[in-house]
Amino acid sequence: MCSVRVDHGVDHDGAVDLLRRSYAAVPAGETVRLAKRTSNLFRPRAAPNAPGLDVSGLGGVIGVDPAARTADVQGMCTYERLVDATLAHGLMPLVVPQLRTITLGGAVTGLGIESTSFRHGLPHESVLEMDVLTGAGEVVTGRPDGKHADLFAAFPNSLGSLGYATRLRIELAPVRRYVALRNVRFADLGALTEAIAEVTASRSWDGEPVDAMDGVMFSPGEAYLVLANFTDTAPRVSGYTGQDIYYRSLRRLTRDWLTTYDYLWRWDTDWFWCSAAFGVQNPVLRRFWPARWRRSDVYHRLVRLEHRHQVAARVDRLRGQPARERVVQDVEIPLEGAADFLRWFAREVRMSPVWLCPLRLRETAGPGSARAWPLYPLEPGHTYVNIGFWGTVPIAEGAADGDVNRLIERAVSDAGGHKSLYSDAYYDREAFDRLYGGNTWRAVKDRYDPDHRLTGLYEKAVARR
Repeated sequence: MCSVRVDHGVDHDGAVDLLRRSYAAVPAGETVRLAKRTSNLFRPRAAPNAPGLDVSGLGGVIGVDPAARTADVQGMCTYERLVDATLAHGLMPLVVPQLRTITLGGAVTGLGIESTSFRHGLPHESVLEMDVLTGAGEVVTGRPDGKHADLFAAFPNSLGSLGYATRLRIELAPVRRYVALRNVRFADLGALTEAIAEVTASRSWDGEPVDAMDGVMFSPGEAYLVLANFTDTAPRVSGYTGQDIYYRSLRRLTRDWLTTYDYLWRWDTDWFWCSAAFGVQNPVLRRFWPARWRRSDVYHRLVRLEHRHQVAARVDRLRGQPARERVVQDVEIPLEGAADFLRWFAREVRMSPVWLCPLRLRETAGPGSARAWPLYPLEPGHTYVNIGFWGTVPIAEGAADGDVNRLIERAVSDAGGHKSLYSDAYYDREAFDRLYGGNTWRAVKDRYDPDHRLTGLYEKAVARR
């Protein structure tokens, strides 16, 4: 069958030219950064002194090829916009991160994950090629093999320290109209991890196929796996953009059905469960809170306002409440150690609920075919569980802000795991380089950003520059 790309009318060449000109306008010696209003990072950064790169024209879908099952997408395109374009052809990206305004370029350079990750790995593993504006001001095309294969391999988890993706060609997968869900409860975390191993190996559970899998732990004695199967029929369809709240349904329903669109964004309406911090889960307030504001990006803007003005912190001080430490992390723990880590977390950190998302590096040509990615070196052939926890804890008397995060970092390392770098990190440089491919990063940095005009990876992730 011939491939015929459906063009979406994006002036990509013009947008790249604008980006190049804004790069040239940054004074020599000044750090190059994006002029981007929104972000899904939870890591405050120092304000730049120079104007940022103009990426205003890089937020679209260039085209979709339904026959080849690929899409060419600009780097700042949100998954919300990308999904709208691909679902029109009965297709979806292999991995769609949970929040609507995560960008494709952000998910590749900063990592992303979702319930299909036990089959398809992470978003960067379905990238066929990408154009990158490097720190030298050049746009190069990286592929798994060839002249710029080193940049292609090192780009995931580089957080913009090696360049910015302007265009990515990604694989797509066929999708059906509905998603059938089974919410399976476990009273024992060991049994839950055994179930993850079984589903990962067989892609089925209790005789039914499983296309996607994630879960929630409310406590070590109450955890759920949500086993999803794409289907063309549904006896009924639930909705979680109104009064009903998705994560609460896991305790109430053993079977559920959503449209595929609503399934992809099931976590976004309430930012998993973090909307409770703004009172949005209160039925009365929810009724008057506009539906268009029940979105993760709205909540994130409120968090940024709080970071800037510290209103809640001042109120807590007036009430005599202790200061609170922000604990917002996603960590990957090897499956064999996940139950012990979760028990430790429940005992020592005492945050709940937490999100569970199994993953394996993608195997495209059978067992043993997965490739490693040097800046986030998960082991091919091994199953991990992404554990996400997002909130605050009181700072104990005599303790300091950051102590709990440091404790978690040590526990993750002791378990043989890794943590994502979108939020606070406290590693010293030696440990950071060991965990995140420091030698590889430096070699690629020196080739593509010889004057180090882009902020370094450690400086971004730990020093908050």
